[in-house]
Amino acid sequence: MNNQLLLDNLRCIPDWPIKGVNFRDVTTLFKNPECIKEINQEMLSLYKDKGITKIVGIESRGFVMSSALAIELGAGVVLCRKPGKLPCATVQESYEKEYGIDTIEIHEDAITEDDVVLLHDDLLATGGTMKAACNLVKKFHPKKIYVNFIIELVNEGLNGRDGFDPDVEVTTLLQI
Repeated sequence: MNNQLLLDNLRCIPDWPIKGVNFRDVTTLFKNPECIKEINQEMLSLYKDKGITKIVGIESRGFVMSSALAIELGAGVVLCRKPGKLPCATVQESYEKEYGIDTIEIHEDAITEDDVVLLHDDLLATGGTMKAACNLVKKFHPKKIYVNFIIELVNEGLNGRDGFDPDVEVTTLLQI
């Protein structure tokens, strides 16, 4: 994988959303077709032989690459959203964030016990949202769950991998 291409196209916004946070903005990767291709090819090589039937994209930056990869894998896409965004009956999971409680949901008919599910989001920092998404998907009792991020923050003491169940394989494409 061409890590330098991705690093050269990744925007860092200091002190956003709060002072002291260096926000990694992946939207600059998405506007570059070479970056999208690089990310998609790397994800395809990781998951082409895993039998993935559904890819859960985490709102909202997780929607982009989950959709692109689903085409390559012949898988469906499931949207994991904040409450009130999905039009039919949903299943929810609430979780603690550093500044309060948040909730995510997916449609109650989105995943079956026959599915092999890949959850995808842009960035692993504390891991709170993705851990909640894993708990949410586990309610459907799929055959297997995989988790993928484009970027993992490893040098900021956030320990985002901590707390994922050992049976959930977590991969990242780029560590910062």
